[in-house]
Amino acid sequence: MALQVCRLACARGERRLFSDVSFTLQGGDALWIKGGNGSGKTSLLRLLCGLGVPDTGEVLWHGRAIGRLREDFHRDLLYCGHAGAVKDDLFAWENLAIGSTLAGRPCTRDAALRALDQAGLGRAAGLPARVLSQGQRRRVTLARLYLAPLPRLLLLDEPFAALDHTAVQSLCGVLAQHLGQDGIVVYTTHQPYALRAGRLLQLDLQAGPPAWVEQDHAPAQPC
Repeated sequence: MALQVCRLACARGERRLFSDVSFTLQGGDALWIKGGNGSGKTSLLRLLCGLGVPDTGEVLWHGRAIGRLREDFHRDLLYCGHAGAVKDDLFAWENLAIGSTLAGRPCTRDAALRALDQAGLGRAAGLPARVLSQGQRRRVTLARLYLAPLPRLLLLDEPFAALDHTAVQSLCGVLAQHLGQDGIVVYTTHQPYALRAGRLLQLDLQAGPPAWVEQDHAPAQPC
């Protein structure tokens, strides 16, 4: 057992976003979180990485509450939020190197340049972030996924947003490789991309409990 979520509930003010969310993910599993805007997808991801406290329920990593693990849990975790913290006055490679180092994964300039090149941003690596397009800024954040070795648990909020087809396929390849090496991926997306995983779990926060889906019958485009 790796990641276990037990009867999780979350509210914002007087509004209940979701309740009674439970699932277990093991090595090689992927979870696709679905739901409309405001359904609680980002809130659920933040609870999974310890950036929020649920109204009820708990999140366990290897059988222990994540609040008790602290640094040990975060060494096993990489969280890429939808709104990446890209600083306009820093070069693209500086954003990646500094952001990764602050997150506990030291990154040299050369490593940052290689990762940005793999993410399809090699020519823009030396540009200040303020001149980058929205898609390019997104790639700066996602380039952390090209820095080896990856932590075992990846939590990704709308990772395919603002990416072209080539970038989507590249990212899908990285995630499939991670899953094939016993990693775990939890992601949100409005786009119909079903990751190739040992097991794929789909959770629609507006339409009932999570359900495992056979890859050959997933109601989405495999990537």
